[in-house]
Amino acid sequence: MKFVSEYRDGSAAERFSRLIREKVTRDWNIMEVCGGQTHTIVRYGIDRLLPDGLNLIHGPGCPVCVTPVELVDQAIAIAGTEGVTLCSFGDMLRVPGSEVDLLSVKAGGGDVRMVYSPMDAVTLAASDPGKQVVFFAVGFETTAPVTAAAVLQARSLGLRNFTLLVSHVLVPPAMEAILASPECNVDGFLAAGHVCAVMGYREYEPITERYGVPIVVTGFEPLDLLEGIHMCVAQLEKGTNRVENQYLRVVTRPGNISAMGLMEKVFQVTDRRWRGLGEIPSSGLELRPEYSEFDAGRRFSVDHMRVEESGRCLSGKVLRGVIKPDQCPAFGTECTPEHPLGAPMVSSEGACAAYYRYRPGGWKDD
Repeated sequence: MKFVSEYRDGSAAERFSRLIREKVTRDWNIMEVCGGQTHTIVRYGIDRLLPDGLNLIHGPGCPVCVTPVELVDQAIAIAGTEGVTLCSFGDMLRVPGSEVDLLSVKAGGGDVRMVYSPMDAVTLAASDPGKQVVFFAVGFETTAPVTAAAVLQARSLGLRNFTLLVSHVLVPPAMEAILASPECNVDGFLAAGHVCAVMGYREYEPITERYGVPIVVTGFEPLDLLEGIHMCVAQLEKGTNRVENQYLRVVTRPGNISAMGLMEKVFQVTDRRWRGLGEIPSSGLELRPEYSEFDAGRRFSVDHMRVEESGRCLSGKVLRGVIKPDQCPAFGTECTPEHPLGAPMVSSEGACAAYYRYRPGGWKDD
């Protein structure tokens, strides 16, 4: 398959790892931002191809994982309301709220449905005007344009029974929050290619200048990541800091202008709480006032709900790159995919799920 098999070539991977080993002269910490990249790294053992001292740190690039508990509880409260159908991507169904998850609400008779696109929820609302249909809008800049398009479609259809519970977040402010933290040990970043396919990478350039760290935009296949690591190491060893683009086959510097236009039309930037990271200024999206009719939090009066995170789950430290999943005392014992303490153990992009699934002794089902 084009752009898949050729990026999983073992001999090419060995050549890249040799080049990296030859270039490294000291210890470096590189954070991959995206959870999808984390899964590739752990699944294919990319970190084990690297020289001692070159450490890959897993970052907050799983939108399901960073969705705060209070928003999960808001979704659960809405899903338990009579006459409501709550639609969500499948990953969110297993994410624990403060007491239960959405899958438990569904098992108890709630109308909770997994969809593949917010447009599915719009179609459902149009086909059943007697139902209030709510889409739990979770994701980075990658999925926000489609959510915006769904709002515009719902308005064009005159739907009064379609709303959003918005939990869209933005990557650059989270990277800056990590770099500004006193516990930060990040020397360079691998940026998420799918986010940059939408947003481009111009907004990363001030970060490299302000904090003196190189950022390399990478794809998601093993050779994408190895090449991105090689590019990042080359900058670190030279003492340079700029944005480079490994993912040339997908990403351009200006990004997708049409997609960004949709986002800007429907959403505005706001402060946002992140699971494990707390509130990060200007790190989220909310509906503009002219689209407030589509705000599920207001319609169902749940936007006041506030919940404190459990101290039993160390996912915040995992998401900040302070520890790795298997350094959490609860990993694989008190916290498993069947009985998770936090979202990173059940999300398909969660670092804890990757370690549990692909490390020796973990769950091997493909």
